[in-house]
Amino acid sequence: MRERRLYVRASLALPLNVRSVAGKADTGLPALTTQDISSSGIFFLCPRRIEPGTPIEMEITLVDKPLGRGTVRMRTQACVVRAENAPTPGWHGVAAAFDDITFIRDEPFPGT
Repeated sequence: MRERRLYVRASLALPLNVRSVAGKADTGLPALTTQDISSSGIFFLCPRRIEPGTPIEMEITLVDKPLGRGTVRMRTQACVVRAENAPTPGWHGVAAAFDDITFIRDEPFPGT
C-alpha cells in the first residue's frame, strides 16, 4: 500500500487532553497520550469511539519543564477523519486533522 500522508508523522507519546467533543466540554475522557503527530494531524487511542466528521478540541503538551517553567502546549480545533478498533478491547484509534492551532507558553519570549 502506498503512503498517502502529505506530512511525515513523528511517533511521540505526548500528554493529550480532549477538551470538547462535538461542542460539549464535559467529555468524561481521562488524560490520554498521542501515538503519533504531524504538522497536520494526530493519532491517539481513546476509550470512547468518536465518529469521523466530529469536531474536537484538544490540548497537547509539547514541552513540559520542571516547576512549570518553559511548558509549551498546543491547543487545537480538529476534525476526526478516521476511527478504528484498537488492539485493546474497549479502546479506539482516532485520527484527527488540525483546523486551527494556538500555542500556549508559560513564560515570555526572551527580550519581551
